[in-house]
Amino acid sequence: MEKSEHPKIIAFLCNWCTYAGADLAGTARMTYPPNVRAVRLMCTGSLDPMYVVKAFLEGADGVLIGGCRPGDCHYTSGNFKARRRVTLLWEILDAVGIERDRLWLRWISASEGGLYAETIREMVKTISAKPPTPIQAQMIL
Repeated sequence: MEKSEHPKIIAFLCNWCTYAGADLAGTARMTYPPNVRAVRLMCTGSLDPMYVVKAFLEGADGVLIGGCRPGDCHYTSGNFKARRRVTLLWEILDAVGIERDRLWLRWISASEGGLYAETIREMVKTISAKPPTPIQAQMIL
């Protein structure tokens, strides 16, 4: 694999806010690493936790869940559902030996392209400093 693909980050992004923020970052030509593969969701509240687990099982180094700021969800309470699910997912990650800081939950509005770019830079830097997950270590053997 090329160096630009490490770490591999899967981002589940709310269509109305964080995905639009990512689009703004791109159209404004803000620079950030190309390590992210974005998955557009209508709402982070609709994200099945199994897709996050599947991302790690298939070799993702990190997962970002990006949604509307609390109180601004287009579906009223989707971001609160996402927050509860992330809390549960952190417990699951603890149980299988994956560090909690590989799963990030961020509230990024459509007008915050700069914050999206900074989040990606920060996430890539944080995860690049970590050894492979236990799942990846088994895949290598």
